[in-house]
Amino acid sequence: MADLGGFDASTVEPFSGDFETIPKGSYKAIIVESDTKDTKSKNGTYLKLQWQIVEGKYENRRVFSNLTMTNPSEKAVNIGKAQLSSICRAVNVLKPKDSHDLHDLPVMIKIDHEVYEGKTKERITSYKSTKTVVADQSDGAVQVTAETMPWMQNK
Repeated sequence: MADLGGFDASTVEPFSGDFETIPKGSYKAIIVESDTKDTKSKNGTYLKLQWQIVEGKYENRRVFSNLTMTNPSEKAVNIGKAQLSSICRAVNVLKPKDSHDLHDLPVMIKIDHEVYEGKTKERITSYKSTKTVVADQSDGAVQVTAETMPWMQNK
């Protein structure tokens, strides 16, 4: 139980909850929260990830993804593990000990839409590295560089 300090809802306009759906496309984002949850049917678990977009028009907006970790369906588990592998490879943390090892590391997420309970919702469909590959025209060598991440300064 939390003390609300005499809060009076009659003095504050209620939250409308009407956020503009984030358009389909690719966005730089970081994981800001993660937790393992039981499925509704209690026969499996999933990794619940909360992402925060870190630049552009939708900066600071949150999107969510759930990765199946255990389930009677081997196919569902394989998909969840493949998604986690994509995230790990995108941030170059191939053997995380805990989901927190993946926090605050930039990933390019691709957002698509799905209709759920009559509402259009964002759905993350892929995870890619934010590193860019630049071809050196002089000798044909390829140099990999990473963009500066101001939110990671002094960490």
